[in-house]
Amino acid sequence: MDTATVTNISAYEAERGKPMPSKNHAIIQRNLMFMITLELKGKIDVLPELSLNINGKERIPDLAVYPTVSFTPFEDEIKVAQAPITTIEILSATQKISDLTSKSSEYFDFGVQSYWLVIPELRSIYVFSSRDKHKVFANEDVLTDAALGIELNLKRAFEEKFRLD
Repeated sequence: MDTATVTNISAYEAERGKPMPSKNHAIIQRNLMFMITLELKGKIDVLPELSLNINGKERIPDLAVYPTVSFTPFEDEIKVAQAPITTIEILSATQKISDLTSKSSEYFDFGVQSYWLVIPELRSIYVFSSRDKHKVFANEDVLTDAALGIELNLKRAFEEKFRLD
C-alpha cells in the first residue's frame, strides 16, 4: 500500500506538500490576486502557485508578489530562486495554522519582506513584517503592508463575487 493511500492524501497534496484548496480558498485567492494587481497596476506581478527553491527545498505559496517579471519563451524557470516581495498563504479547511506559521520563517530567511496568512473562517489576514512581528486585519478593515506599499479594503477579499468597481 502506498503512502498516499495510508494517509488519505491526494496526489496534489503529496506533490505540493499542502492540502487541496477548497472553493472558499480559491475565491479568496482570486480576489486577492485581482485586488493587489489592480491596486499596484504595473508595479508588481502576482503569481499563483509558483514553485520557489528555498535552500534546495520546494515551497509553493498560494500567491507570490514580485516586482514586474517578464515572460521569456525558451527560458522558463521551474523552481524560482529569487525571493518575492511578499508570499501569501491561505489556510485550507484541513490545514493547521502551525503548518503555515512555520513556513513564515523559511520565507523570511529566503528574503521575503512580508508574509500574509489568510484565515478564511475568521475573515482575517495576519500580515507579518518579520517572523515575530505581525498585524491582524479583519472583516472590513483596511489592510496595510509597508513592504508592498498597499492599502486594501478587506471586505472585498472575502466576497463571493469580485467586482471591478
